[in-house]
Amino acid sequence: MRITIALLFVWAGLGVTASADDIPVSPPVIHEVEGDFDDIAFGVENAIINAGLVIETRSHAGEMLARTKEDVGGKRDIYTHAEIFTFCSAKISREVMEIDPMNIQFCPYSIFLFETPDAPGRITVGHPHYGGSMAPVQELLDGIMADALMLE
Repeated sequence: MRITIALLFVWAGLGVTASADDIPVSPPVIHEVEGDFDDIAFGVENAIINAGLVIETRSHAGEMLARTKEDVGGKRDIYTHAEIFTFCSAKISREVMEIDPMNIQFCPYSIFLFETPDAPGRITVGHPHYGGSMAPVQELLDGIMADALMLE
């Protein structure tokens, strides 16, 4: 309880304000493309690197869910493939966190992609949708998606 109260005072002392504009808006930005999952994942990976960023993690969420399905009482396979790339931009992170220190909660940024058993060859690629002070991150993610999927 003391820690919670102390953190509240520290947070209040920073002059931090949270507004609806600074919270990710659902639904995420998604694109559905036809193709081979590995080829599209490779395109996403390259687009992140081409933006001058370093991939922090490449989470194989689909494999984890398949591997643990029986252990947790799962009834069906959710994905044929599913991965999440996480990364950060020092420049853009500084920009949005100077606007609002609470924007730290959104870092690292992510792009996900998946294929489901009922739609083989149709790959969903997306990222969270950001507004308000996170607009520079939104632009970064949209640019990476455009490069990865050759969007115009």
